[in-house]
Amino acid sequence: MSTVAGNGEAAPVLELRGVTVRFGSVPALSRVSLSLRAGEVTAVLGENGSGKSTLVAVVSGVQRPAEGELLLDGQPVRFRSPQQARARGIATVWQDLAIAPLMSVWRNFFLGAEPTRGLWPFRRLDVGRAEEIATRAMARVGVPGLDPSQPASALQAGERQSLAVARALHFGARVLVVDEPTAPMTVTQRALVLQSVVAARDSGLAVLFVTHSPQYAHLVGDRFVLLGGGRVAGDLTREDVDVDDLTRLVAGGDELSRLTDSLRVAHPDR
Repeated sequence: MSTVAGNGEAAPVLELRGVTVRFGSVPALSRVSLSLRAGEVTAVLGENGSGKSTLVAVVSGVQRPAEGELLLDGQPVRFRSPQQARARGIATVWQDLAIAPLMSVWRNFFLGAEPTRGLWPFRRLDVGRAEEIATRAMARVGVPGLDPSQPASALQAGERQSLAVARALHFGARVLVVDEPTAPMTVTQRALVLQSVVAARDSGLAVLFVTHSPQYAHLVGDRFVLLGGGRVAGDLTREDVDVDDLTRLVAGGDELSRLTDSLRVAHPDR
């Protein structure tokens, strides 16, 4: 059962408080705070160099902050590697998603955690069960009827991202980080990625969706965090902005500053 914060919202699964990351003397992130809640998509937007990739690296255990803290279920955590983050239920779908192209879809789905049958020393892979699980998991994120025995190289770009999301759901992730692919995609392929994000949210995961596109963010996002120069320039909900507002705000300018100031006055506790 999820707990409830003092403001009536569900308590965050993962929270960043005042996180700062420096490369030399240059801050890539400066006192960034955000909360990821179960069953909610938090879309992070910003131009190149705004700090999006560094934020993903911190949440995923690749980069440790110089200042600030991460809290998982309200308890401080320090991830020293991506393996530690994964072990605590944080799954990341990277921009440059790597697959083993000559291996089958189901082998890429399990990656060392394949189901087996029989007793040692006669234990062997249960290929039929593995294919069934992979097929069902892919259908769950919007890719039905997939042949799990085909090589992963046959998958479209959007299907590869969906495969990574399906794997995260199957293996019990609680937080899903989706770093939007930079490779060119058709509208259909990108729709698969967005569909898998929605499937993860509807399954109760806390989702961090990192993108440069206000249009895609507004299609799936419940909350929008705008980054600029490594700082949080806006923290908005769907009630605060429509897609046109969000598009203007991502472009920056005085309008963003005015809205951010007005929100701070209206919500001084945020």
